[in-house]
Formats: sequence, C-alpha cells, structure tokens
Amino acid sequence: MANQNVNSTPKWLIVIAYSLVVVIWSTTPITIKWSSEGIGHLFGVSIRMAIGAMLSLLLVLVYYRKLPLHRTACKAYSASALGLFGGMLPVYWGAQYISSGLISVIFGLSPIVTGYLAWRFIHEQGFSPMKLFGAMAGALGLLFIFFENTQTKDGYVVGVCAVLMAVLLHAFSAVWVKSIKVDVPPLTLVAGGLLFSMPLFMITYFMYAPPLPEIIPVKAVWSIIYLGVVGSVIGFVCFYYLLRHLATSTVALITLITPVVALWIGYAFNGEFISANVYAGTVFVLLGLGLHQWGDALFKELCKKLNI
Repeated sequence: MANQNVNSTPKWLIVIAYSLVVVIWSTTPITIKWSSEGIGHLFGVSIRMAIGAMLSLLLVLVYYRKLPLHRTACKAYSASALGLFGGMLPVYWGAQYISSGLISVIFGLSPIVTGYLAWRFIHEQGFSPMKLFGAMAGALGLLFIFFENTQTKDGYVVGVCAVLMAVLLHAFSAVWVKSIKVDVPPLTLVAGGLLFSMPLFMITYFMYAPPLPEIIPVKAVWSIIYLGVVGSVIGFVCFYYLLRHLATSTVALITLITPVVALWIGYAFNGEFISANVYAGTVFVLLGLGLHQWGDALFKELCKKLNI
C-alpha cells in the first residue's frame, strides 16, 4: 500500500516532508532550551502550546469545517492531551539541567517504550527476542548516560529522569490513542489534543510560573514562535503525511537520524559538551532502536541465507 502511494505522489514532495521532519525534530530540543532563557520554562511551553492550539484549530476549521466533539473524539483528545502535557512539561523542566542533544537521545527511546506498552496493553505484535535485545541495548545506553561523571551541573540526574518520565507518558498516550480507534484526521487529533491540554498548561503556569522580566529576550520569543508554528503543527502534519505515503520502517529511520543531528546542533550552536559517556550511551540507544525496528527482519534474512 505504501509503495502504491509513493508511486502516485511526487517524490520531491516526500523528500521535502522527510527533510522537514528530520530538521524539525533535530532542532526542537535546542529551541526548547532557548525558549526558556530569561523567562522560565513554564512561559515558554504554555505560549508554544497556545500558538499551536490556535493555528491547528484554524487549519481544522478551514479544511474540515468543524472540530468533532462526540464522545469518542473527546476521549481521543484527552489521551492526546496527556501526551502533550505529560510529554512536554517534564522535557521543558529537564532542559534546564541537561543538554539539548541528550534530550533527543533519551527521547529516541520512545519507539521501544511504545512498542512494549502496545504489546502489553493492546496486544499488538509480540515483543520478540530481537526486540528484547533492542530494549536491553537501549537500557545499557541509559546506564552510560546516568553514570556521566564529567557533568558538574547540579540536577543532571533529575533532568535525565524528567525526560524519561516524558518518554513514558508520551508512549502511554500514543498507545491509549491507538486503542480508542477514533476516525478523525491526524490534524484534527492534534488540534483537539492541544485544546484539551491548554487548561492544564494554563493552571500550571498561573500556579507556579515566576513573574516575567521587563524585557523578554528576542531569542526566546523567536524560539517560542518556531516551536508553536513549526514544531507543534508543521512537524506533526509532515510526519503523518510520511506515515501515509512511506513504509513505517522508512519513517522510523528518522528516530535514528535526529539524535545524532541534535547532538551536533547542540555542540555547534549552543556550545554543549559531549562526553565519552554520552557518545557511548548514544551508540547503544541507536543500536537498541535499530534492533527493535529491523532486528526480526534481519534475523530472518540471515537464517534464510544460512538455510537454518
């Protein structure tokens, strides 16, 4: 089915969408850090989500005329909101203590965690030995990251744990949404999830956010706009477009590319130090992702060639 879609769709459009997703996902961690500089993480994430909610709702009303609000749709929006609130707030908080590249590496574990939860709770494809090896490699990578001994900034371990919590909540949300089986377009689901998450962000902001400075840094303003428009809307639209026109395994390559690119971006544009432990942890995380995604197919192909 994916191949038929590729044949009927301009290849240049797919290439542009693929490139955009790689760039957006790779630059999101560093812009998260920049969006909180001088104003605090709660203002950055709340305004970003408000921009994304308004823009996505406008697009839904233009293309689909209305936002479905029946019971099943609202349940799906609630599940999506959990992933947006629970997946974003800990990342913004943890970004105060760890590098942007490391955020991308840890979030790269999402497919493994999501795969396990999908197998455990909605009985999707079995968690095979190769997938288990992939999970173990990812866990070993996390151990390297946890035992980072050259990191002197206070809160490093707490920051890593916060991003791990975000990964777990994001994966749980994805599995919950999939279990609902609601028939709404992806853009509508994004818009509904953003709208349903806004009360949570606003309540958190008014309860815990510090007073704003007299002058908001220009870099923070542009980072928030970029994340609200590009990160929250364009990135999702391009991602779902790729899922429709490419094989899932091809789209999954993005999760292997973005951590490496994000590490380089953090080093080149934010002066972030990359230690040997982080390099080693990244290698094992990427190895785990590769085994989880393609390990079974490679093992079958190897057995076929060896006549086993």
